[in-house]
Amino acid sequence: MRIATFNVNGIGARLPALLQWLNETKPDVVCLQELKAPQEKFPEAAINDAGYQAIWHGQKSWNGVAILARGQKPIETGRGLPGDADDIQSRYIEAIVDGILIGGLYLPNGNPAPGPKFDYKLKWFDRLHTHAAKLLDSGAPVILAGDFNVMPTELDVYKPERWVDDALFRPEVRAAYHKLLAQGWTDALRTMHPGEKIYTFWDYFRNAYGRDAGLRIDHLLLSPALAPALTAAEVDRDVRGRKKPSDHAPTWVELDLKKIS
Repeated sequence: MRIATFNVNGIGARLPALLQWLNETKPDVVCLQELKAPQEKFPEAAINDAGYQAIWHGQKSWNGVAILARGQKPIETGRGLPGDADDIQSRYIEAIVDGILIGGLYLPNGNPAPGPKFDYKLKWFDRLHTHAAKLLDSGAPVILAGDFNVMPTELDVYKPERWVDDALFRPEVRAAYHKLLAQGWTDALRTMHPGEKIYTFWDYFRNAYGRDAGLRIDHLLLSPALAPALTAAEVDRDVRGRKKPSDHAPTWVELDLKKIS
């Protein structure tokens, strides 16, 4: 079973690139972020024609998350991260596919830091800690997949000295990420590529992709019940080099569910 995460940076503009990648790689499940489209503008027909069914949580111009499943409808279990009834940003959606509980998320950027946006990011992280702990307590096989807007270590960022004051790399944010891992989650990409420079995002400016001046901010975290099934984790980085690309590349895990059945 292949589960991927892909920040498409606008599903309207990136739909051809998304459909091409789906056709080429045929992942079983895809978590999408930054749809940047209201609920009624999600391209459901095109996604269905590609062999996928979807649930989505849209928002005009900003944010937006979705879960796609090949050949079946994801069974929705929640939308919106619990813990703040006043938070209307579309950043979390949850579903079951083939017995796996999937949480698709788009964590706030947080810049400029310090400031209200950074405070919101830290509070969102606190809510994620609480919800993630409840998911673990269920004992179910769970994956949290998405754009976390965090580079966990210096290995995950090109020239880390340039990012020390950025909301994606500040000590408070990295500490929040490691606090999440300490609950028992496995960072799949880093587990399969220990000590390796591997990125998931390259800015549009200054030929960042060509220079491999990237960041690792898209993560797939596996619960203890699911981690034994992990067989591979990779980044489809060539997608970033295509025409009219997202600034992120699809990132995925391969799971052998027989190992946990």
